[in-house]
Amino acid sequence: MNYRHAFHAGNFADVMKHAVLARILTYLAEKPAPYRVIDTHAGAGVYDLAGPEAARTGEWRDGIGRLRAASLDDETRVLLTPYLDAVASFNTGDKLEKYPGSPAIARAMMRSQDRLVACELEPQASVALARSLGRDPRAKAIAIDGWTALTAYIPPKERRGLVLIDPPFEQPDEFSKLANGLEAAHRKWSTGIFMLWYPIKDDDAVNAFVRKLTRARIAKSLRLELHLATAKDENPGLRGSGLIVVNPPWTLYDEMTMLLPRLAKVLTRNDKTAATVEWLATEVSR
Repeated sequence: MNYRHAFHAGNFADVMKHAVLARILTYLAEKPAPYRVIDTHAGAGVYDLAGPEAARTGEWRDGIGRLRAASLDDETRVLLTPYLDAVASFNTGDKLEKYPGSPAIARAMMRSQDRLVACELEPQASVALARSLGRDPRAKAIAIDGWTALTAYIPPKERRGLVLIDPPFEQPDEFSKLANGLEAAHRKWSTGIFMLWYPIKDDDAVNAFVRKLTRARIAKSLRLELHLATAKDENPGLRGSGLIVVNPPWTLYDEMTMLLPRLAKVLTRNDKTAATVEWLATEVSR
């Protein structure tokens, strides 16, 4: 597997991931106390959709491009407004030229009292990330391995916030690292919100990953998946996008039960779609 983000910026997986991210940040902002976002594999921050990587694949056209052009019902639009407003803030008018990655979306939604730690080890992406965050005192770009950052920066002093773990899946053991990393981080910060992204490409790898997390019985673990193709012969590449959200906002289950099937219809060219919203664990094991 290989998920080099510049090639896939703004695709259907980004739409799903960032829509959920925006819902969580909206929830965190409902209380005046500050929160912190820790993005362990932050990428370059902002992506040029006319650049060589995004232009080569054109995946954004069937992702954020399709969503922005869609006619949405009122309920769906309300839930997507924070995300769509964040994307719009990087563009002029109706023209879509830039796509913000997760650290850029987080910074666009943060208040003056909130903070962002964005981690990226790859040299070119790290430089681009620092440039995209600029001199904003609320945000810091750090050149560090994301798996090291996962436990190094928690718990934050704010004691409220979100850890986003979105690795590139360039190594065959990435699913194992994701499960083990979550367990270690959760032991250090059991009340924090954790959001893990994974590609749905190899069913065996995904199922083994989910089984391992289920056995861990980490309290309040929500599984969200969006499948745009249901079999490998329909799409041998990225067929779906998955998220595990630990300690999700109490509103998220109902929001995603409504939103994910509607997103699936917007983001596909056929009717072979499926959405998963289920609990892996709801209580702490004793």
